[in-house]
Amino acid sequence: MSTAARDRLGYDLADLDDIPGTTIFTTASSRRAYQLHRFCMSLMKADNRAAFKADEGAWLDRFGMTAEQRQGVLDRDFNALIATGGNIYFLVKISNTDGWSVQKAVGTMAGMSAEEYGAMMLAGGRSPAGNRSIKGGY
Repeated sequence: MSTAARDRLGYDLADLDDIPGTTIFTTASSRRAYQLHRFCMSLMKADNRAAFKADEGAWLDRFGMTAEQRQGVLDRDFNALIATGGNIYFLVKISNTDGWSVQKAVGTMAGMSAEEYGAMMLAGGRSPAGNRSIKGGY
């Protein structure tokens, strides 16, 4: 990162890599996920959602996604899709197409059912212990 960018932000973007479980959406990740996001945006139209649900593989063939992105969509693996550059605001269109609640979609990202995720959030959320710094171990 340039000094000007660090001065403008007040921190170095590389410092954010120290937050466990956090993937920063950047210009580079946006570029990597361009075709994935085009697919997600196609789901904004009812006819496209119907075509996708009728034959997911054929619909995905229309977009030049990577093999990892394609498999992530088929598996509804949102963590894998984020790792390949996906942005949750685009990805939620996939879970909405499936009729999932946001709670269910986010729960899958935490390895929980919708009910387990909801109960955790009502109980105050995940403990910050061990989730603040990889380097610091806290």
